[in-house]
Amino acid sequence: MADIRYYDVILKPVVTEKSMNAMAEKKYTFLVHPEVTKNQIKEAVEKMFEGTKVKKVNTMNLDGKKRRRGMVVGRTAKSKKAIVTLTEDSKDIEIFEGL
Repeated sequence: MADIRYYDVILKPVVTEKSMNAMAEKKYTFLVHPEVTKNQIKEAVEKMFEGTKVKKVNTMNLDGKKRRRGMVVGRTAKSKKAIVTLTEDSKDIEIFEGL
């Protein structure tokens, strides 16, 4: 595994209706690097967003979808999704404000 820094862990936030409803419970969803661990995700969120304290991290490995182009069948890239739950006294994450 390559040396992954905390700023390489979180790729982008997931903005869906379900993830927006979970924000009321202080749960935030991110696409993360496929090789990172839960401890690395926790550390990255606490370093990138000041004042946040992570309570729990749930992760999901998503397989690539089957795609076909003519007779050639292949797969898209696999990815990993993380749902980060913050503590009650933690600040909210600013990138989700106003969405």
